[in-house]
Amino acid sequence: MGSAVGGQPLEKIFLPDDKGLFILPNLPVLHPDWVYRLFSFIMPPLIFATFPMKPFAENIPHSLRGNCRDEALPPHTVDCPECGCRADVPRLDRGEAAFCPRCGYKLFRVGRHPFSAPPAYAAASLILMAFAYGMTYIEVGIPGAASVLSLPEMMRLMVFQDYGFLAEVMFVLTFGAPVLFLLLCLYVYAALIRKRVYPALRLATRVMVRLRQAMMVDVFFVSTLVAYIKLSSVAEVRFGSAFYLMFALSVMLIRTSVSVPQHWVYFQIGRLTGDNAVQTASEGKTCCSRCLYFRDSAESPCGVCGAELYRRRPKSLSISSAFLTAAVILYFPANILPIMISSNPAATEVNTILNGIAYMWDEGDRLIAAVIFSASILVPVLKIAAMSVLIASARFALPTGAKKLSHLYRITEAVGRWSMIDIFVIIILMCSFHTYAARVIPGSAAVYFCLVVILTMLSAYYFDPRLLWDKRASDGIAFNETEKHD
Repeated sequence: MGSAVGGQPLEKIFLPDDKGLFILPNLPVLHPDWVYRLFSFIMPPLIFATFPMKPFAENIPHSLRGNCRDEALPPHTVDCPECGCRADVPRLDRGEAAFCPRCGYKLFRVGRHPFSAPPAYAAASLILMAFAYGMTYIEVGIPGAASVLSLPEMMRLMVFQDYGFLAEVMFVLTFGAPVLFLLLCLYVYAALIRKRVYPALRLATRVMVRLRQAMMVDVFFVSTLVAYIKLSSVAEVRFGSAFYLMFALSVMLIRTSVSVPQHWVYFQIGRLTGDNAVQTASEGKTCCSRCLYFRDSAESPCGVCGAELYRRRPKSLSISSAFLTAAVILYFPANILPIMISSNPAATEVNTILNGIAYMWDEGDRLIAAVIFSASILVPVLKIAAMSVLIASARFALPTGAKKLSHLYRITEAVGRWSMIDIFVIIILMCSFHTYAARVIPGSAAVYFCLVVILTMLSAYYFDPRLLWDKRASDGIAFNETEKHD
C-alpha cells in the first residue's frame, strides 16, 4: 500500500466530480492527531481574521495585556519611494494607513488583524490550490474528439508538443510563484506569531514581497473566459470544478497579497532580532526604497531588509530604456509573424494578432475581439508610449506635472501584466484542440509577444519615479509639496 503517515497506510480516496467519481491515488489518510493539529493551526487565524477582536481584547485582564503583541507602528520618518518627499508619520494603529503628502502614494498600512489575517488567507489559498490542480478544469468536445483538461494536463501537453517555454511560463505564473509566495508567507508569519527568529527570515520576506507581481492566477482565469467565448462557437464547452476553484483562488491570492504590509513586517522582524529598524533621519543616512527605513548611507545591503541601499536606483534610466528598446524591437515580429496556427483535415489557417482580431470582429464576436485588441494591441502600445514619456520626462523635464506622471507610472505598472491574456488564451486553445481532427499550435509570435510583456514589466520595475520630481526640482519647476492625498 506504500508508506505511512501518522501511523496509517496510504489509501485511495474518492471524491465526487461532475462525471461521477474522481480518483486521487496514493493520498495519505491522516492520523486524527494530525487532523487536529492542522485545524488548530488554520482555524484560529481564520476566526481572528473574520470576526472583530476589539471587544475580545477589551475583556483581557490587565495582568495579561502586557503579553499581547504590539501591533502598532511607532512614529518615525520616511522618504516617499515615488517622489522622495520626506514625511513624519505618526503612530499607526490597526486599520490605519499613511499616505505621501505630496504625490498621494500609499506608503504603508497596518492591517486590522496584522498577525492573523495573512497566514489565514495563505492557508486557505494553499488548500484551494491543492484541489484546483487536482480536478478537471475544462472539457471541450467536438465531433470526433474530446479533451478533458486539468491544469497539470495542460502543461504536460505543451511539453509533449515541444512548447516547453510556454509550459514554463504557465507553471511559473500560475503555480510556482503563488505556491512559493504562500509558503513564504506562512513561514514568515509563523516566526512572528511564535516570536522566534527563523533562518533567512529577512531573505524570505524580501522574496515573498517581490513574488506578488509574478502571480497571475487572476489573469489566467480571465483568459479562460475569453477562450470560452471563442471555443463555444465551434465546440461544446463545460467547466470543471477546478474552474470555479480558480476564481476563489484568485480572490484569496489578491486578498493575501494586499494583507502583507512589508514595512510593518520588517519592523516586527527587527523587534524579534533586537535590531531597532526605526532610526532618525539625518545627513548621513539613506531611506531604503524597499522597507522605507533609514540606514547609514555606507551600509550595504540594507540592514533591515537586505536590499541594495541607494538614494536613487543606479543607472535607472539606462536600464529601463534598454528593456523598453528591446520590447519595441520585439513588438514588430510579435505582430507580423503568426501567433496561432489552426488546422483540420480540410484546411489550415494562419493567424496574426491583427487578422485574428479582424476575423472575430467580422464573425460577430465583437466582445472577444475588443478584449483581445485591448490586451494585445492597446495595452502594450500604451505601456510603451507611457514608459517613453516617463523616461523622457526624467531626462528632459517635459512640461507635464510630476504628480500626473506619478499617476501614469502607477497605472502603467499595474496594467502591464494583463497583456498576458493573449498568451494564456493561446495555451488554452492549443490544449483544447490537439488532435488530428482539430489542432491549434502557437506561432513564433507567441514567444515574441511573451517577451514583450516581460520586457515592458522589467522596464517599469527598474524605472525610479523619484527622478521625475528630481528633474523638476533641479530645473526650478515649481510644484506644490503640501498637496494632500484625497
